[in-house]
Amino acid sequence: MVNIIYSAAIRGIDVRPVRVETDVSDGLPSFIMVGDLSQQVKEAENRVKTAFRNSDITLPPKRITVNLAPADFLKSGSRFDLPIALTILASIGLIEAALLKNTLAVGELGLDGRIAPVNGVLSIAGKARDLGIDLLIVPEKNLGEAQALSGIRAVGASSLSDLMEKLKHPGSPDTAAAPRDLPALNDYREDFRDIHGQEAVKRASVIAVAGFHNLLLIGPPGSGKTMLAKRIPSILPPLSMEESLEISSIYSIAGLLPEHVPLLTTRPFRAPHHTVTMHALAGGGSIPRPGEVTLAHRGVLFLDELPEFQRQTLEVLRQPLETRSITLSRASGTYTFPANFLLLAAMNPCPCGHYPDMNRCTCSSREISRYMHRISRPLLDRIDLCVDAPAVSYAELKSRRPEQSSAEIRSLVQAAHLIQRERFRGSGIRFNSEIPPAAISQYCVMDSQSEKLLKDAFDRMKLSARGYHRIIRTARTVADLDGSREIRIPHISEAICYRSADSKYWRI
Repeated sequence: MVNIIYSAAIRGIDVRPVRVETDVSDGLPSFIMVGDLSQQVKEAENRVKTAFRNSDITLPPKRITVNLAPADFLKSGSRFDLPIALTILASIGLIEAALLKNTLAVGELGLDGRIAPVNGVLSIAGKARDLGIDLLIVPEKNLGEAQALSGIRAVGASSLSDLMEKLKHPGSPDTAAAPRDLPALNDYREDFRDIHGQEAVKRASVIAVAGFHNLLLIGPPGSGKTMLAKRIPSILPPLSMEESLEISSIYSIAGLLPEHVPLLTTRPFRAPHHTVTMHALAGGGSIPRPGEVTLAHRGVLFLDELPEFQRQTLEVLRQPLETRSITLSRASGTYTFPANFLLLAAMNPCPCGHYPDMNRCTCSSREISRYMHRISRPLLDRIDLCVDAPAVSYAELKSRRPEQSSAEIRSLVQAAHLIQRERFRGSGIRFNSEIPPAAISQYCVMDSQSEKLLKDAFDRMKLSARGYHRIIRTARTVADLDGSREIRIPHISEAICYRSADSKYWRI
């Protein structure tokens, strides 16, 4: 008799159900596994056999055949150990076969019979709920993830013996209701009130976060670029439950979800070193895993010392900055990952860091040009705001004037986000930076004087169509912060200023 239980395979960030079928029959003793399996899955034979022996479970000398269906895609990982073991236990009569009906299980077996945690349980629980699965069996350490979603019954076990006992004497499987709201965590150690001076940079940061616009800071060493970047999370608005589930699922699949924290409550802030590879940034592997651009989804990707990154690595960002997703093609298929992040970058204006202060700068024009042009024009064109971060004066450092706190700035950002939420309700757009070119005339109404100013800037600055649209989107955010329904001259003028700073350096 064939016994069946469901399990799940993860491909990229998608979950595909897998039917684990086991038949124990007369014949020469053997253990055969089929269904397009990776080496990791094939090794389940030895893990299951040894776990049985060390759990005082005797396998009869029979022919065991395990099929992981459908067989049209490669299964990988160790999460199939537990469902394979359960179907064998049902086939040899140690647990009731009826217990496995409409049940999904994942887990890795240790040689001593312990059930080790696996990645992606939060996403698997979501798929199980969508499929109408009655019971989800997971490792005990993954039970919090399984219970983070409402409407799914789950049981966790630490070992095979523990699980068999729970299945033979079932109590009430744990069912958890996901919280309606996440706690607002505002206990950031870094606060904007610590930054003295740099008013223009602070203003640009508020605009960037309010409309989710990409931001580049250019200034000498010690001007506070990195210090400011580390404080950006403190002015980001709290996550919604939908966003938290989305981000937590990604981190669960990547194996980065902290233990005992089934749901992330703060937005991601990723700051990879400039030695990061293309594959680490975009995602890689024969079956790709999420890269930094995906781990920064709904949060911030901070690239410090931007020109020090390999140019070909930076070019990877061009597609996700435009489409807010990244598509990777492999022999095993095509994988699309979400990558809707705010790009925050910082750099010096030259190799020594002191240009245009020619009294201190030791770089030649050729060296400065070569340094700046490590960043391509197409990539630069995708950055909405480019701002000078000059050195802070002694008077500013010693000033006792109270600076605006992160909480005060965050309230401004949240007010702008509320305006955008109402404006884009039902459109699928979240922030001004996402307005498609075809919808700009609908959402970004300008008066005639603003139109004329923008036309003059377009001709004078030789803007691309992409640059033109980005100025309008930025101006829309400036107007929202100003509480204006219509984009006016001050809003367009400020947005143009944020596009003109880059020409100061890239025309060298």
